[in-house]
Amino acid sequence: MQITLTLNGRRCTDEIPADMTLFTYLRQKGCYSVKCGCETSSCGLCTVWMDQKPVLSCSVLAARADGHEITTMEGVQQEAVEFGTFLADEGGEQCGFCSPGFIMNVLAMVRELPNPTDEQIKEYLAGNLCRCTGYQSHLRAIKKYLAHKQKEAVR
Repeated sequence: MQITLTLNGRRCTDEIPADMTLFTYLRQKGCYSVKCGCETSSCGLCTVWMDQKPVLSCSVLAARADGHEITTMEGVQQEAVEFGTFLADEGGEQCGFCSPGFIMNVLAMVRELPNPTDEQIKEYLAGNLCRCTGYQSHLRAIKKYLAHKQKEAVR
C-alpha cells in the first residue's frame, strides 16, 4: 500500500506493507531518535507527534499516518537540545535511552499546557518510563525549563 505523509517538514511517499508500524517506518526513514522499549504501548520511548499530538509509534500502523504530519525529535532538534540541557543539569539524563520519547512528550505538554501544575505534569508524563532516575530530577528540569520559557516570552 502507498502512503504519503509529511515527516519533519519533508513530504514522503512510500510503498509499505499493510502491517508495518509507524515505529518501523520511521526507523527505516532514518529517524533513529525513535526507540522501542516494550512494543506494548507501556514505556513511552517511541513517542512521536502526529499532527502535533503525541502518539506511541509502536502501536500505530504506518498506514494511519497517511495524509498526516509526523514529527520526531529530529524535527525539533533545537528545542530538544534546549530542554535536554535542563534535563542533564538536573541529573535526569543518565543512560539517555528514554530521553527522546520523554523530551517529545515534554515539548508537546509545553505547547498544550503553558503553565501546568505539578499534578498536570505528572499526569501528562505518566506513560514515560525511566529505569535510571527517580523522576524528581525530571520534574525539577521541567519546572526550570518552564520558568525559562516564561522569561523568554516576557522579553
